[in-house]
Amino acid sequence: MFLTVEEGKFLFENLSLAELMKIGHDIRKKIHPQNNVTWIIDRNVNITNVCISGCKFCNFYRTISSNEAYITTIPEYCQKIEEMQQLGGNQLLLQGGMHPKLGLNFYETLFSDLKDHYPDIRLHALGPPEIAHLAKMEKLSFKTVLSRLVAAGLDSLPGAGAEILSDRVRGILSPAKCTVKEWLDVMKAAHELDLTTSATMMFGHIETLDERLQHLVFLREVQASKPDGHKGFLSFIPWPFQDDHTVLKENSGVCNKVTPEEYIRLIAISRIMLPNISNIQASWLTVGKETAQLCLHAGANDFGSIMIEENVVSAAGARHKFDAEGIQQAIREAGFIPQLRTQDFT
Repeated sequence: MFLTVEEGKFLFENLSLAELMKIGHDIRKKIHPQNNVTWIIDRNVNITNVCISGCKFCNFYRTISSNEAYITTIPEYCQKIEEMQQLGGNQLLLQGGMHPKLGLNFYETLFSDLKDHYPDIRLHALGPPEIAHLAKMEKLSFKTVLSRLVAAGLDSLPGAGAEILSDRVRGILSPAKCTVKEWLDVMKAAHELDLTTSATMMFGHIETLDERLQHLVFLREVQASKPDGHKGFLSFIPWPFQDDHTVLKENSGVCNKVTPEEYIRLIAISRIMLPNISNIQASWLTVGKETAQLCLHAGANDFGSIMIEENVVSAAGARHKFDAEGIQQAIREAGFIPQLRTQDFT
């Protein structure tokens, strides 16, 4: 039985941190009775830094006319992939922007070329905003765009660009980006194709607690509607807004005020309200080692990636770093057994 927004809000506001953590951890143990915490080695490569979205929380993007604008080349990908493989990784997290001139053929060619060079590489690429953008550019359905990208080599679709699934919030922060319905409909199409997906939340800016909890309800509803036997959302990753040098902070004075306790509470309530999404990740990149370790006792069972390369969140203030030994040591210190995984959690 699923909790309503009102019920989740009551728990979030009225239970002590210890009580909320215990409930989250108890649910986690029912889903994952073993004492393992998963992690992955991958590399985040930005396809381009050109984006027309103009999100007020992002200081990474550039306009197409900027002298800092770029599109990553195949030789650059090859160098980055080989560096990653030397560290034991085999997955590229390919994030782009909503580039006004790069159409579906560009991405099909890119994915095919990367798979020709490295047949075993896993491409965890784009996200609902880019899919919606391409669908509009090409006048195609979300499902057709995704099908063509899968045929070209796409292995899984990140839950990027969710931020807060509230059209009120999106209208203020990212009005050029896809709507809540479009984001959810892209994921429904991906699930119909049995494409592995994840879901995210960036919080701690202008949203309300009710909007955070409604975000969880939307994800849960999409997961409940996926075809039987299809993977759907394999993980949920929430992180606090990083505010350094963003328009949102410099023009509006909106700062990240998420405390460690609030983040741990969010992890716990996510586990409680998302019983049909198996894996919940603690974002050590944005909250640091100690807070992320506590999250492993509040419902989280995944520590994410060592992040060989990450540019967007880091540009806004995320400063924490891990190598493979460090992330495993942090998991052991928290009382768990590190387990290297793939994007499919195998």
